[in-house]
Amino acid sequence: MTEGAIRSAGYWVINCKRMVSSEIHHCVTCKRLRGKFGWVQMADLPEDRLKEAPPFSYVGLDVFGPWSVVTRRTRGGSANSKRWGVLFTCLVSRAIHVELVEEVSSASFINCLRRFIALRGPVQQIRSDRGTNFIGAVKELSLDAEFVESGPVKDYLTMNKVLWIFNPPHASHFGGVWERMIGSVRRILDALLLENKSFDLTHEVLSTLMAEVCTIVNSRPLVPVSSDPEAPAVLSPTLILTQKQPDVTFSVPEFGTKDALRSQWKLVQRLADQFWSRWRAEYLNVLQKRAKWHSGGQEVNKGDVVLMKEEDTHRNQWPLEVVDEVFYSKDSKVRKVKVTIVRNGSRLSYVRPICYLVRLLEVN
Repeated sequence: MTEGAIRSAGYWVINCKRMVSSEIHHCVTCKRLRGKFGWVQMADLPEDRLKEAPPFSYVGLDVFGPWSVVTRRTRGGSANSKRWGVLFTCLVSRAIHVELVEEVSSASFINCLRRFIALRGPVQQIRSDRGTNFIGAVKELSLDAEFVESGPVKDYLTMNKVLWIFNPPHASHFGGVWERMIGSVRRILDALLLENKSFDLTHEVLSTLMAEVCTIVNSRPLVPVSSDPEAPAVLSPTLILTQKQPDVTFSVPEFGTKDALRSQWKLVQRLADQFWSRWRAEYLNVLQKRAKWHSGGQEVNKGDVVLMKEEDTHRNQWPLEVVDEVFYSKDSKVRKVKVTIVRNGSRLSYVRPICYLVRLLEVN
């Protein structure tokens, strides 16, 4: 279209196509209207997803809900309150555990975390987002809440030597491991609630449903199920959590009455070894596939002027910002940047992933 407009205006430009392409490529206005978002080569998986560790040593978590439950019956009806679910997913075995909380607060979350550690054992590392779902729940319900980045939760984690790694804001794709699990839990829970829609949902009923959901999700196969009748048992998180596999005969030595108390640990250890050997051979190879972002992608440097995407505004209203700091991953790729913008006479700085910005030009 640009070349046609130039020719219609009576100009004959030598190497017109190349010159027009170059001008459009460097045009700030064109980049602002049609520029593509930044991206870099897909990073390697974090080490905590590749280590052989006891279940729930490396955990990702998120909060979903709420649900309205009946807490007290009155003459005029019933008094209701809300419950949220905190989903813990093991980053290695992909097992899940769901705990219910009564409110989105630091005290309620600490109690939830203590119950989880009491049942599943100590945790070495936790990954999560920065609580955008907490913020949304607080705004809708007008609750006074303290977020997990600071305050008593941080003190509790420090005291128990737990490392908490937060994803950048507005980067839900950084937590695809637990977001996918929440989607599976929601679908199963909706099906269970549809079957029992005639009953009033109480805390006891909801807690039982969550336990059933965990059992169903943990029984899922981690790899495609083979149609070969000689194939081994299905590899699932339940196998490592319970060391039990129904209707399957393992080739393990039989123990007598006396040896059962002394050598039962050998049976458990053998089942665990079988899980981890199949986990390395069948499941770990599936995680290494890169579906996109194969090449190096776009480089972003300190001082670049960028257009920052905002979900609730039109592209023409996205703010222009300056890259103040660049954060690199272990493979020396830019994963997120710290940008600065001037609004209402004050300078604001925040961190965003690179996939939310369009690079415009560099500032000398």
